[in-house]
Amino acid sequence: MIANTNPKRKRIEMTLLSSIAEVTQAVKTPQLRVVEVITSRLTNADTEEVLSFLSRRPIHTVTMVGFIHDNGLVSALNRGSFYGCRNYEGQLEGVALIGHATLLETTTARAQEALATIAQKCTDAHMIMGEREQIEGFWNHYAEAGQRMRHACREWLFELNWPIEALQAVPDLKLATLAELDQVVPLQAKLAFAESGINPLERDPEGFRQRCARRIEQGRTWIWLEAGEIVFKADVVSDTPSVIYLEGVWTNPNRRSQGYGLRCLSQLGRTFLSRAKSVCVLVNEKNELAQKFYQRAGYKLRAVYDTIFLN
Repeated sequence: MIANTNPKRKRIEMTLLSSIAEVTQAVKTPQLRVVEVITSRLTNADTEEVLSFLSRRPIHTVTMVGFIHDNGLVSALNRGSFYGCRNYEGQLEGVALIGHATLLETTTARAQEALATIAQKCTDAHMIMGEREQIEGFWNHYAEAGQRMRHACREWLFELNWPIEALQAVPDLKLATLAELDQVVPLQAKLAFAESGINPLERDPEGFRQRCARRIEQGRTWIWLEAGEIVFKADVVSDTPSVIYLEGVWTNPNRRSQGYGLRCLSQLGRTFLSRAKSVCVLVNEKNELAQKFYQRAGYKLRAVYDTIFLN
């Protein structure tokens, strides 16, 4: 046999032999994925830790904080379960409410992936909502095996802080009572249908009515009545020491462009800012009239949100 004396060819052969050895070793010794985070269902014992984590970005976590303040971490009233995602040191990297409405707050991409894996197991979710960057990362993982998207919309998060302009007061703006429930329910249902495409009075009429009643009993629904007709309505979804989150803001179409809604929103702003640091609201990006309405009331654009409605 004639020995190979070509240095270049010898180097190639040595490289091939080395590669074959590495592949052989990999087959013999399977590569195990390192567990980066651990996700588990939270309990009421975790409340202080979770609230501390969520307090870092209060306008983005106000809804989850509101649920915790109102119901606790574990409650059927949350219409879902809270999960925490921790690193190997036990520090939280993400918190999510997974259920009818899936909400999340994360500090790492791996937490988004881990929480998305848990959310895939929830088969009756209605929507996923959150800041655009977080929802994009979450959805990239969730969509692989989760519920299919039925409808999606982009919303703008507006925030109100001091100072604000004081407009003419509205003496008759008041908290609704159960006597007005029959007027509030169909109005709120129309707003929900316009946003999600689903009429809650067809899907869950009794449950929807109970939720509207509970919000009234909590002192969260504000209305202005004239001659027995609602002129203005607004609901406080979450009421926390840092932020108050509004939704369901509505002005009677027959009274729009006359300053009624702006006066009511201004009065509510002054009332809420006397006990909270800010007030926030989400507005559909296509609703330019509503955007201008809130800007006239002193609200500033803070972030872009995505809401995904599921089948």
